Amino acid sequence: MKVDILAIGAHPDDVELGCGATLAKEVANGKKVGIIDLTRGELGTRGSAEIRHEEATNAADILGVHTRKNMGFADGFFINDKEHQIEIIKMIRYFQPEIVICNAVEDRHIDHGKGSSLVSDACFLSGLVKIETEFEGEAQKPWRPKAIYHYIQWKDLEPDVSVDVSGFIEKKMEAVLAYKTQFYNPKSNDPETPISSKNFTDSIIYRARNLGRLIGVDHAEGYTVERCAAVDSLFDLK
Repeated sequence: MKVDILAIGAHPDDVELGCGATLAKEVANGKKVGIIDLTRGELGTRGSAEIRHEEATNAADILGVHTRKNMGFADGFFINDKEHQIEIIKMIRYFQPEIVICNAVEDRHIDHGKGSSLVSDACFLSGLVKIETEFEGEAQKPWRPKAIYHYIQWKDLEPDVSVDVSGFIEKKMEAVLAYKTQFYNPKSNDPETPISSKNFTDSIIYRARNLGRLIGVDHAEGYTVERCAAVDSLFDLK
């Protein structure tokens, strides 16, 4: 199943928070988008793995993505080693994305940086002919995405690229709030977490507004890149 964009997050809700509006915009533009969650978020203080799976399914439907898969890696304990890299390589070769979007290169949660480096390394290794993989009984061909972008999460990292997502921030927030157990709910009796406050929910909007202000639009989502971004012409830049 080939997709144009494969968005990957360490936990269910990472993708929605990091690049939900970008994905909604690309889906509206006719692009085929897939999401992969590395873990089930089973160590999360609120909710459960089963509930988060249901929430992730609802969020994917809201964004209109074409497929969503959970790798079932150990929340908090997965590592960037050969075993995990091979599993991600299989997914990259199966979905053959032109673009991969993944976790922040560094962040408060240890899984975010680990997820970032795991996916980035797997994208490189996936292009090597001598690494042989099989998926669903069929040998796979090498595939390397054209670009990798890292969304911004808890830390206010300075973006290298900002995407105008004006008109899609409402869809992003609808997808984020599909995770009813995770975010602000004044009626909830669950323990408080860094992302369950009203301030955090509000921060999603004001970050998008601020990034939008910097590029002269209503809302934007920011990304960092590992290599120099290139354009065909200076007129491609806005």
